[in-house]
Amino acid sequence: MSEHKVYLNWKNKEDDLSYKTYDRSHLWKFEGETLIKASAAPDYLGRSELVNPEEAFAASFASCHMLTFLAIASMKKYTVAMYEDNAIAILGKNEKLKMAVTTVYLRPNISFKGDNIPDKTIINAMHHRAHRECFIANSVLTEIIVEPVY
Repeated sequence: MSEHKVYLNWKNKEDDLSYKTYDRSHLWKFEGETLIKASAAPDYLGRSELVNPEEAFAASFASCHMLTFLAIASMKKYTVAMYEDNAIAILGKNEKLKMAVTTVYLRPNISFKGDNIPDKTIINAMHHRAHRECFIANSVLTEIIVEPVY
């Protein structure tokens, strides 16, 4: 088992906390000392130039799926040359009528190199396994749809 810590810091720079005007910008600091400036999504009065939690949520799925896929490919002796994804988190109401990220679309586009190149059937099976074994996917109720790009 392992722990993964994140420090979050937000400070009120105003005299009040008026809903429409308070600054939603804050800082995430990770164990490796990486700092990320974050905010609410623009739809929720945040700053578009900063990462928002919904984007970070989609990124965590995409990253986890990729890392799991790469581990599987490595064990199967396939050499991945490039892996990219255009993940999308869809915010909507869940079955309890609460706002939630209800669906995440992963759209990985992968190329391989060398003599051992998997076919689409094998790649799809690897994606299915990567989804089943992804720690983040196993932690949430959000529907995750993997749509490989070929």
